[in-house]
Amino acid sequence: MPATPLLVLLVEDDHRLATLTREYLEGHGIAVVHVGDGRKGRDEALTGRYDAVLLDLMLPGKDGLEVCREVRARSDVPIVVLTARGEEADRVMGLELGADDYLAKPYSPRELLARIRAVVRRARGKAGPANEAVRVGGLVIDPAARRVTLDGREVALTGYEFALLHALARRAGRVLAREQLMELAKGSAEDAFDRSIDVHVSRLRQKLGDDPKRPRLIKTVRGAGYLLAGEAE
Repeated sequence: MPATPLLVLLVEDDHRLATLTREYLEGHGIAVVHVGDGRKGRDEALTGRYDAVLLDLMLPGKDGLEVCREVRARSDVPIVVLTARGEEADRVMGLELGADDYLAKPYSPRELLARIRAVVRRARGKAGPANEAVRVGGLVIDPAARRVTLDGREVALTGYEFALLHALARRAGRVLAREQLMELAKGSAEDAFDRSIDVHVSRLRQKLGDDPKRPRLIKTVRGAGYLLAGEAE
């Protein structure tokens, strides 16, 4: 039985770019719904129909960053932010508001396709080869159910946050460099040289209730990377 094609929402006010993007993605088996307005994009993203959302930041009706914040507050649908200038501040802000990934314009359609597949794979719990639950102290990560609990309390994470935490947990007690974390979470190693990993780790700490000044779970090893304290079971 053939697999159901992915359905992606493209929120983009540049209709020429949207048409080119849609034609490329549909030529590779991904169905695309396009809207050109921020408010409509937010409403459509919250319908629960989509496997991923491609979100331009400069939109009429409602700013893309605001759309990202509102969607993430009510949905865990994977979001890839499309930034016109590619400035670090835009990328970091998008990640802080809950985006899973970003891509700077002008982007390669082939790379966009790879990013979509990666965020959907992570959201479906297929970010890594291991599918067994990992326990580190009171932290339990279940890839099959894509569920995280800490001391019995469920923690809601985005697909990328889940992939990062799973990578850290499977290697608990070991320092992982940013480049390693990007590879293990199925991202692009090139992105490890900006602040994207740091932003995701900061969000993870916040959701896990970890004190950023004196973290007990995810520790920073200056000049080396990050480690999850304890030993995996």
